[in-house]
Amino acid sequence: MELLDGKKISNQIKDEIAIEVAKMKERGEKVPHLAAVIVGNDGASLTYVGSKVKSCERVGFESTLIQLPATTSEVELLNKIEELNDNDDIDGFIVQLPLPPQIDTQKVLLTVNPDKDVDGFHPMNFGKMALDMSTFIPATPFGILELLERYNVETQGKHTVVIGRSHIVGRPMSILMGRKGWPGNSTVTLTHSRTKNITQIISQADIIISALGIPNFLKAEMVKDDAVVIDVGITRVPDETKKRGYYLAGDVDFENVSKKASFITPVPGGVGPMTIAMLLKNTLLARERHKENR
Repeated sequence: MELLDGKKISNQIKDEIAIEVAKMKERGEKVPHLAAVIVGNDGASLTYVGSKVKSCERVGFESTLIQLPATTSEVELLNKIEELNDNDDIDGFIVQLPLPPQIDTQKVLLTVNPDKDVDGFHPMNFGKMALDMSTFIPATPFGILELLERYNVETQGKHTVVIGRSHIVGRPMSILMGRKGWPGNSTVTLTHSRTKNITQIISQADIIISALGIPNFLKAEMVKDDAVVIDVGITRVPDETKKRGYYLAGDVDFENVSKKASFITPVPGGVGPMTIAMLLKNTLLARERHKENR
């Protein structure tokens, strides 16, 4: 079993980006600028956005954090997004999800300028991705592809089973693993809560990508020998014995599944750090595009 070490690879990517940014500074060019909008005080979201800001500092990006109260109206948020769309100093920005119930998430995602949509959630970017055109790939699927590539995991002709059909991970992952090229060229089955005989389908998989958010859902008896296991799930499980009052659990029963897998991602330290690294990569790409268009 080989660990797909997202922490290690994400640090390599950040180092590569930092070198690019240093070269931009030497040439007297403007460095990439990433903005993040967060509405409310969700603990996990605040932690995640905080780590994005720190990562920007590390690679030499400029960053702006916009914190809005949980009572922010949809109109107020849409106005803020339009400000960011029109601000030439900002190369890319993200709106941290989930949003409060009074705000229509789809309306928000549609308002983001596709050229600044470094999360890759805008329908235009999603459509380009589905058509194999150059675009921003959503950061988590992009991170998974990068892990597979850097560890030389063979995907061609393999049976990939994706568990979960979210627009953020499951659905884009199913498209990307079936695309021409590498990583890709696999035969994909997309499973979800309504799938019949899901255990039987998973047991036939060469590559399993689980993005359910159900702690320890994937057991060793569901996985065939030498399968590649990518655990996207990350859930805060309450535990009073821990200092924080919780521990982080993935979708995979790591202790037992790791004994059968050929490659496996840990939680934490697997897909999570890769998501932030690829967000930075998308922001660098956005900066380069804006430079070309001027």
